Amino acid sequence: MKITRVETFAVPPRWLLCRVETDDGVIGWGEPVVEGRAATVRTAVRELSELLVGRDPLRIEDHWQTMTKGSFYRGGPVLSSAVAGLDQALWDIAGKVYGAPVHHMLGGPVRDRVRAYTWVGGDEPAQIAEAVREQVEAGFTAVKMNASGRMNRLATARDIDEVVSRAAAAREALGDDKDFAVDFHGRFTVANAAKVLPHLAPYNPLFVEEPVLPEYTHRLRDLVGVSPVPLATGERLYSRTDVLPALTAGVAVLQPDLSHAGGISEVRRIAALAETFDVLLAPHCPLGPVSLAASLQVALSTPNFLIQEQSIGIHYNVGAGPLDYLVDTTPLRFHDGHLLRTSAPGLGVEVDEKAVRAADDTVAHWHNPVWRHTDGSFAEW
Repeated sequence: MKITRVETFAVPPRWLLCRVETDDGVIGWGEPVVEGRAATVRTAVRELSELLVGRDPLRIEDHWQTMTKGSFYRGGPVLSSAVAGLDQALWDIAGKVYGAPVHHMLGGPVRDRVRAYTWVGGDEPAQIAEAVREQVEAGFTAVKMNASGRMNRLATARDIDEVVSRAAAAREALGDDKDFAVDFHGRFTVANAAKVLPHLAPYNPLFVEEPVLPEYTHRLRDLVGVSPVPLATGERLYSRTDVLPALTAGVAVLQPDLSHAGGISEVRRIAALAETFDVLLAPHCPLGPVSLAASLQVALSTPNFLIQEQSIGIHYNVGAGPLDYLVDTTPLRFHDGHLLRTSAPGLGVEVDEKAVRAADDTVAHWHNPVWRHTDGSFAEW
């Protein structure tokens, strides 16, 4: 069996899918994308496909090594995301060839269902309580929300009150038996995060995500030492070597993205590394159906898994959602806030190829907004 063709599809709202075809007619799907840089990653996929066409798709590890280490310049979000999507597609092919779900090939399931959380609010959240209650009524046991929109470099009393009041509203709406996480999105300086984190402790968030930008991972130890709240990071870290400083700093939760951090092959290794530090895994996934399906295969077979992000209903998804590109949406339907283990081969979902081809390049490429403070200076997004 040989790989004969690799195709990519830029689909709404902001995703890139790839299709890997073999001469035996087995098709694998992946999701290689950097949000806001889909066209750039598309070029990287095309370049990497030259290493795959004509070769055996079942040599997954050999392909991963070649794609990641076969050139002088390595790593970074664009290349690792291109590798991630292709790696997902190769695992999908392997599962279909062997007639087994990917999690069986990763050692078998360690759980039968995967707890997921859903987003509430937007980039500049206002009313939280009502949104949280809606998700509780829908059966979710956990939600995540942004701490703030634009944030002063050192929080004012009003800034802190606004962050804390939203946390308090979320806790009141959830009660004591459900969870909420708070995403700082790297919008806080180290000093600012240290100033704000203690104020959140009375509301017992599950974790605070990305308290500072990944450029300042070397400062995470300072925050771990003063934070009464568990800290999480990892969505903008792309390899075992990238996550190691965060692990040694003492974070509680690691959040690699299956479409950014080298795919199933590398995230599986990242999870094992995290386990040696007694750190839990909560895969980042504000993306599409293939990325979520790949995340679930890792979650089902990872002992130190905590909770899964997913984008169904997220505020970013305008014009389409993950379920719009599936033939059968059953595998991604929620049951009391959980996704259930299935025995379908490969990634466990069937992509609607007709819908994907029809949607390809039908909208302008998504870009994140550029924010500025009131004095006109650039604000971290």
